[in-house]
Amino acid sequence: MAEHSYDYDCLVIGAGPGGYVAAIRAAQLGLKTACVESRETLGGTCLNVGCIPSKALLHGSELFEEAEGGHFATWGITAKPTLDLGKMMAEKTKAVGELTGGIEFLFKKNKVTWLKGHAAFEDAHSVKVGDQTVTAKDIVIATGSSVTPLPGVEVDNAAKRIVDSTGALELEEVPEHLVVIGGGVIGLELGSVWRRLGAKVTVVEFLDQLLPGMDGEVRKEAHKIFKKQGMEMMLGHKVTGAKADKKGVKLTVEKSAGGDEQVIEASHVLVAIGRRPNTDGLALDKAGLQVNNRGQIEIDHDFRTKIDGIWAIGDVVPGPMLAHKAEDEGIAVAENIVGLTGIVNHDVIPSVVYTAPEIAGVGLTEEEAKERGSVKVGKFPMMANSRAKANRDTDGFVKVIADAETDRVVGVWMINSLAGTMIAQAAQAMEFGATSEDIAYTCHAHPTHAEAFKEAAMAVQGKPIHM
Repeated sequence: MAEHSYDYDCLVIGAGPGGYVAAIRAAQLGLKTACVESRETLGGTCLNVGCIPSKALLHGSELFEEAEGGHFATWGITAKPTLDLGKMMAEKTKAVGELTGGIEFLFKKNKVTWLKGHAAFEDAHSVKVGDQTVTAKDIVIATGSSVTPLPGVEVDNAAKRIVDSTGALELEEVPEHLVVIGGGVIGLELGSVWRRLGAKVTVVEFLDQLLPGMDGEVRKEAHKIFKKQGMEMMLGHKVTGAKADKKGVKLTVEKSAGGDEQVIEASHVLVAIGRRPNTDGLALDKAGLQVNNRGQIEIDHDFRTKIDGIWAIGDVVPGPMLAHKAEDEGIAVAENIVGLTGIVNHDVIPSVVYTAPEIAGVGLTEEEAKERGSVKVGKFPMMANSRAKANRDTDGFVKVIADAETDRVVGVWMINSLAGTMIAQAAQAMEFGATSEDIAYTCHAHPTHAEAFKEAAMAVQGKPIHM
């Protein structure tokens, strides 16, 4: 096919954080760009039924708990809150609408064409969208991921008893007893929303610790904090079946290794065992592509697939399923398509759990770092941080892991009420190759939570001031 006969220079499949960013960046770089999206709104899982609505409910439920759970009283504020769940949900929906509308505006501003419908490859340069076929010189697959199903536990969001993360954001009543299947990020965030609003919450996790993939000490501390907050934990257990009726759900649970079966009665169940790449219906074979044994599309360092002119980013490729990772890849892939150098440093991708307190990490866990060589570790408890103490909010710590020989920081992990924001400093320091000494001798404003990061860096050399 002659180059001039393509409908678009760049066609992006999927308008989630990876896809919409790739489309906007490609258009900014002068490419005639279209983006295929089957939802009624742009923004993908993250904006519509993921990161954004969950953060809105986390915020609302935190405010409710501050008033209802005694923090107000600590400060001499008397308040008897009542919950209008409908209004809280409406505010969440309004925030989502503002942001999805914002992307639509950015598409118009940057002259990105939104092709509405599902995409399926016809060949390496042709894609069918609904009943039309469009062609493009370069195609970016950014189709994201969806909830992993659990055999024996059938999700029915409409019935509002056994729900996935989407359904858990739409409940019309506070569950009496919510069982969360999966002790990862999504399960803990959504479980904590409903616990704060008055639900009894039980978390069933297959492994013997929460938050797989995070630093060991962070996982232990998180378990301690959530337990103290009133979450019931069933670690080392699996759910083997669930039957729902109009009144609730009966779950069969046994130990992960098998045996000791028991029945748990719940009013609601949240299935949150992970996510899987969205490739069904794309007809990848027609473009000459296959997926690996994890359902992902394999790419090289520049996000190229094995087929010339087809690229892939975000949850559909290997790596952590994180919106900000997808966004960075969206910018990089567009730059690579036009011949610039688009790079994402996959060693420095922060991850955050937006519970209260927040949990965040970047780089290697202490366990991973020790496998690679000798390290020095500095820790500083929030209990010794003056701002946290003044706020009466002292759960958690900051931990800095540095290479023992070079002092270069290879990992940072933290639990505190501002960890999600504080981790950005750690990521930036690591991107610039900072040593623990660099951080220790950078002046931090007093009194701030961020001083705990400075003190943890000082503790790497064994010399924190305030402990």
